[in-house]
Amino acid sequence: MSVNEARKIIESYDGPKIRVMEVCGTHTHEIFRLGIRNLLPENIELISGPGCPVCVTQTGFIDEAVMLALEKGCTICSFGDLLRVPGSEMSLAQARAKGADVRVVYMPLDAVKIAQEHPELQVVFLAVGFETTTPISCIAVEKAAELGLTNFSLLTANKTMPNAYMALKDSADAYLYPGHVHTITGTGICQKMKDDYGVSGVVAGFTASELLTALAVIVKKKQEGAPFFVNAYPRVVREEGNPKAVEMIEKMMEPCDSEWRGLGVIPGSGLRLREEYRDYDARRKYDLPEIRGHSNPACRCGDVLRGEIRPYECAVFGKVCTPEHPVGACMVSSEGACAAFYQYGGRNGK
Repeated sequence: MSVNEARKIIESYDGPKIRVMEVCGTHTHEIFRLGIRNLLPENIELISGPGCPVCVTQTGFIDEAVMLALEKGCTICSFGDLLRVPGSEMSLAQARAKGADVRVVYMPLDAVKIAQEHPELQVVFLAVGFETTTPISCIAVEKAAELGLTNFSLLTANKTMPNAYMALKDSADAYLYPGHVHTITGTGICQKMKDDYGVSGVVAGFTASELLTALAVIVKKKQEGAPFFVNAYPRVVREEGNPKAVEMIEKMMEPCDSEWRGLGVIPGSGLRLREEYRDYDARRKYDLPEIRGHSNPACRCGDVLRGEIRPYECAVFGKVCTPEHPVGACMVSSEGACAAFYQYGGRNGK
């Protein structure tokens, strides 16, 4: 399908409203940046979903990291976005201002290198993300074990998408499935969602032509009336996914229940290190208590992640909550829906 054909299908649609959930935060930002929202008629509605790993990371996880930094004296290594996410009492950036050793790294292996070069430090890497980034955390543990390091561990908040798809299956008419995730997992779960639950969706890439094509496929297929699944990103996403990456995850991690910001606890949607790797599990190593964090009650990130409101419908959006002074995770993250609406839609976000 050419770009012009895709545009014609989208712009000429005059049927019942179609609600499309762009699960991936990168899709949200690219759709804004490329001006695709401006092409959509009013009866095609885009909903930003939970596909931003920083956004769905629970407040209690930030509280655990702060405890490790301030009370246990650990060196915390993290991706940059996570530092400014508010915890119940403070963010990691605020903990660093109080003297905690909190460092930004670009890869989990950077944290392993710090542990190797500084045996006097107890290094903890904050492992957040979906199937896309989980393998690199596994590689870090594998490397630490190979080096015989006893001063490296993970604090895990890794999540998997299938049960999240199930939890949100009634929130939209079709999913715009995340290309990055399904590069790893393959398309089996998408096919299963269609066959077993009647949930429609299209795997999409990230260029203007790929996104327009995916949206046009949704519009065209939706008019046919039957549930559908189409892989519109075949140059990268294959049915079998990346078997080696999946094998590594299954070898080193096991499913567990996990709390998603705004969605609550989704059974079997998290990953934790298996028993044989317990020495690299920070919760076990430092005997952390169970922490149930609490978010700022004015923040409606949870409602945004469920697709129940748009970011600008939150009372603090663009006023109290801005990228410079975020109240919630969706404004902090470079993939967050609130950050996208603020950056590309202005203070009103529309």
